[in-house]
Amino acid sequence: MLYKRGKTWWISFTTPNGQRIRRSAGTTEKAQAEELHDSLKAQAWRQVQLGDRPAYTWDDAGVRWLDEKAHKASLVTDEIFLAWLQDHFRGVPLRDLNRDRIMTVLQIKKTQTSASTANHYMALIRSMLRAAVEWGWLDYPPLLRPYPTPTQRVRWLTPEQAVLLLNELPPHLRDMAAFSLATGLRRSNVTGLEWSQLDLGRKIAWIHADQAKARKPITVPLDDVAISILRAQIGNHPIYVFTYCGKRVTQVNTKAWKKALERAGIENFRWHDLRHTWASWHIQAGTPLNTLQDLGGWHSSEMVRKYAHLSPEHLAQYAQNAGQNLQPAYGTKLSQPHLVEEAKRTVTS
Repeated sequence: MLYKRGKTWWISFTTPNGQRIRRSAGTTEKAQAEELHDSLKAQAWRQVQLGDRPAYTWDDAGVRWLDEKAHKASLVTDEIFLAWLQDHFRGVPLRDLNRDRIMTVLQIKKTQTSASTANHYMALIRSMLRAAVEWGWLDYPPLLRPYPTPTQRVRWLTPEQAVLLLNELPPHLRDMAAFSLATGLRRSNVTGLEWSQLDLGRKIAWIHADQAKARKPITVPLDDVAISILRAQIGNHPIYVFTYCGKRVTQVNTKAWKKALERAGIENFRWHDLRHTWASWHIQAGTPLNTLQDLGGWHSSEMVRKYAHLSPEHLAQYAQNAGQNLQPAYGTKLSQPHLVEEAKRTVTS
């Protein structure tokens, strides 16, 4: 049946399986409301009697995705991505989201930003459509291939460059940057660090599971530099460790940060690269990859292996494992310089 609320028509009917449908027709025109009413009623009949799948839309998938992924550390990023995608996919049935349609939209994002950014949007779309298959809303997702992107090098500072940068930063940013270099903590964990997360006597800090990117708690050992920085903040704020003019610092990518980079002569460097620098220093000092993974709170070893090339020394002890099989034939002779030439002459003759 149809009825009015104010000037807007509403629809109400019962499906063949007893489900009550009540919703706004979104129109003040009775003829349009009747058309939508008949369409919805017919669709409900086909779903029950013929087993047709409901025509779920991109909007339906977005709402369910955000509800199921409410625990994600990167949910804010997903919301930003979805807000942009909504302008292009609003009301589109999931079964109509084929590869060509999706890639046309992603090409717009690629043109506006970069291939790498477009790939991030693609990853979200791919995850949502795979989830739709699991929900029974879609038979299969379209095949989406990421855009090729140049391999990114790990950006890190030498100790000398780090000192130059710290000396150019204002005091509150200098302390936060130095603490990041000493602990490897992510930006949000530093800006949101509370005194309740510290035990200066035991020299540890901890990041709660809901604050960690991998959603697992992290115990952070504190060295003497970190302890010294923390002690200097005592009395500034009752809750937060790092503050400016009595308030918690929330933004670090400021003009002061950028100007300090310029004065220090450091290019192409982000705040997150402080974490890369910390990890790189650890690897170069001989910290094992599995230990670094625990220290940094990475959820997989693959995230840590990108630093492995910075310390080839850890492979040296294994370098002899293959060559030692040749020792009976070449080892003794080739260890004596005057026999090396003899061996070469034997091979070439």
